[in-house]
Amino acid sequence: MKKTTIETIEQAEKKVEKQFKITDDIKEYNQEKVLDAFIKNQIGMQHFYSVSGYGHDDIGREALDNVFADVFHAEKAMARPHFVSGTHTLSCCLFGCLRHGDKLLSVAGSPYDTMEEVIGKRGNYKHSLMGHGVLYDEVPLIEESGEIDFDKLDKMTDKSTTMVLIQRSRGYSLRKSLNIETIKKIVETVKHKNPDCICFVDNCYGEFTEKLEPTDVGADLIAGSLIKNAGGGIVEAGGYIAGKDELVEMVAASLTAPGICREGGAMFNQTRLMFQGLFMAPSIVAEAVKGAILASQVFEDIGFISTPKPQEIRTDLIQTIKFGKKEPLLEFCKTVQQCSPVESYLTPVPDTVPGYDDNLIMAGGTFVEGSTIELSADGPVRPPYAVYMQGGLNYAHVKITLERIVDKLL
Repeated sequence: MKKTTIETIEQAEKKVEKQFKITDDIKEYNQEKVLDAFIKNQIGMQHFYSVSGYGHDDIGREALDNVFADVFHAEKAMARPHFVSGTHTLSCCLFGCLRHGDKLLSVAGSPYDTMEEVIGKRGNYKHSLMGHGVLYDEVPLIEESGEIDFDKLDKMTDKSTTMVLIQRSRGYSLRKSLNIETIKKIVETVKHKNPDCICFVDNCYGEFTEKLEPTDVGADLIAGSLIKNAGGGIVEAGGYIAGKDELVEMVAASLTAPGICREGGAMFNQTRLMFQGLFMAPSIVAEAVKGAILASQVFEDIGFISTPKPQEIRTDLIQTIKFGKKEPLLEFCKTVQQCSPVESYLTPVPDTVPGYDDNLIMAGGTFVEGSTIELSADGPVRPPYAVYMQGGLNYAHVKITLERIVDKLL
């Protein structure tokens, strides 16, 4: 390891000590919130056993839903291994709550790439929301700043707007992720124009990064993946939803069937892992956030554009570094793969991925395939050639990986 690399990392750590303390405070607050939900619901060994077949009378599944509801201060919740991915969870929410002639409005411009096919902007139109007769529009971001255009949001929201889609994380864009304060302002703006409009938040990557969640500030429905934050790095598959009773039941009917809703579905012996993952999540998320803060400071120090900045409020796990050309992007991802505990011997190369238009390069030797609470990095191979780094089950792993990346770049 070059001496300059070690000095760069050490200096960066000193600069972000204040941000680390803020992160620890958030972690402890959220850990107590989760612990209290477990205590309130009297979780015991009996809740870890699974039933088979139809999954009727599963007290563990019911208790898990109640714990999730209490953690997110929601009327109802549903956590299941049957959700294939975050996109599937979001899709169930949209198809479950929207009907022919309803109108969906995306608040922060175009949503994440995989959601474009769900909505109908590309892909098989017949399969999409628009193909089922749902109307769709987008509130463009302010061009100069990339911020939410609240004036346009106010004008575009009316009595015909059935639902607004609020994507908390930036996705493969360079806009700012939406912190809880911004989400609160969006909800207030929408509800002022149409109190009946459903405010639905894609909460992926955001859980436990702040003390409050979108359901604490008026969101009617939230959804996320259990191989991201809320699964604590050990859940093998699935997603969760939380929010108003009626909406959760509508989404449940979309996942299973009307009449079954949340009352069926064998858990395939995943219940204990899902309880344990949720309990671990606040601490695991804090480790990943610290790694992202360090990465932001390090790459700013060596001359790259990194967002969010080290001192900014964190509302998700995503750290973006803009390289401006292809080669550093590829090198970054290759080094992350080389520093992975699983499949370090593989070399990631750009390729097509279902749900995306551009070739992607994706690095992440993870214990759970596709788990982005574990350290991973990816990005579309297109200008401005930005890498999106996320996750890290422990801070030390992120730090070691950054040292090796910087060693190459310097």
